[in-house]
Order: sequence, then C-alpha cells, then structure tokens
Amino acid sequence: MAERKPIESWLTDMDGVLIHEGVPIPGADAFITKLRDTGKPFLVLTNNSIYTARDLHARLARMGLDVPVQNIWTSALATARFLDDQRPGGTAYVIGEAGLTTALHDIGYVLTDHDPDYVVLGETRTYSFEALTKAIRLINAGARFICTNPDETGPSTEGPLPAAGSVAALITKATGKAPYFAGKPNPLMMRTGLNAIGAHSETSAMIGDRMDTDVLAGLEAGMETFLVLTGVTTPADIDRYPFRPSSVVDSIADLVDRI
Repeated sequence: MAERKPIESWLTDMDGVLIHEGVPIPGADAFITKLRDTGKPFLVLTNNSIYTARDLHARLARMGLDVPVQNIWTSALATARFLDDQRPGGTAYVIGEAGLTTALHDIGYVLTDHDPDYVVLGETRTYSFEALTKAIRLINAGARFICTNPDETGPSTEGPLPAAGSVAALITKATGKAPYFAGKPNPLMMRTGLNAIGAHSETSAMIGDRMDTDVLAGLEAGMETFLVLTGVTTPADIDRYPFRPSSVVDSIADLVDRI
C-alpha cells in the first residue's frame, strides 16, 4: 500500500465520536482545542438535517465543546450545495425542519408545493401523513426525489426513532422512485465539506464510529479513515464488511497526539 501524505485536515462525525447521548466523550474537548490551536482545517459532520450549524454550535457549546459555526457540516448543507450545483435558483417541496429549510433558503431556493423541481426529504420530529401524501403525488407528477441521508433510525433517550431513510423507503414503495441521498456514505458530502474548508482528500482524515457510513464515505472520498469504538461499531463488527478503516482506535482521545 502506498504511503499516505501527512494529515493536514480532519473531518469527524459528531454522535458516537465527540458526544454520546448529550455528554462529551473523554478526549473530545482536547481534540477540538488542539485543532483550533494549531489552525488546521477541520469539520464536524452529522447526517442529521434537523438543526442548523448555528443550532449545533450552541448545543455543543453547552456541553463544553467550542466548535465554530463554519466548522460544522450537515447533510442539509451538503444537500443544498448539491442542488445549487445541479439547478441554481430552483424550487423544492420540503419535508424537514429548520436545518434543511434554512440551507435551501440560503442558496436562493423557493419552497413550494406547486410543481416543484424537487421533493427534498429530511428528518423531522413530526412526519405528517398529509405531507407524505403530497410528496408522493408530486414525485408521481415528475418532481425529482432527493433525501438528505439514508439513515434508517436515529437515537433518542426513549429508543430508536424512524429517520429519513425509513421514510424515504415508504415514499419509494408508493412511487417506484428511489431518492438520491446526499449525506453519508455518499462521498459527495465529504467532498463538498472538504471544498468548504479548502482541503484535499489525500491529506485529510475522516473519524467515525460507523463502518457503513463514516468509514465508507471517507474511503470512497480517498481519505485516511479512523474508526473509534465509542459508538455503534464493535470490534466484532469490523470483519463483517468487505472494506476496512485505515486504523481502529479506542476513542477520539487516542488521536489528539496525531494532530
């Protein structure tokens, strides 16, 4: 295997890497602080499209993690960047919350239920049968189907919640149309994120707790990959996949000295 160039930029997943159930994982603060002190480009990523980057900055700050707004990259922002590239100034019917609607407003999209160019599906705490019916009819009428991410469930204190991927499957079943997923593991999310901070894949690393999203997305984007064992993936899970991370570490604390 060819030797990789030194890591100059870092991308890291949020849940399971930096925080777990609203509590910082030991070493997360030291990792973020060292990134900021050294001035190395970095992004904190999440497939969750509910929150804006400003919302997430405030939530992380309450946990003691000081991550600037410009260093947060969500599937909603990746989706907006994709749509702005594909059809600038377009129209969309959106099922989602402020993270998604704000991102689309910021690129100049008009949100409408009248003959939109796209139906864009993201997470929301209150999926409406009426909204899903409208989405199905618009897709059947010709609107292109976009989904922020393929995650089937999301975490909550009461247990798993259905996420965008599960709802997308319902719409696909009703329309026969599969969506284009903008978030992880699509390397598009990594590449648009790298572009946002002026970084290059050959000198960047991705840290994640999931083989099927974080590691796969980093691998396909040409980045060095680190799997941490503080989230959903266990050591026994790794060999189930036909690909491997560059390195496996116990937690984010083990990577502070790599910066």
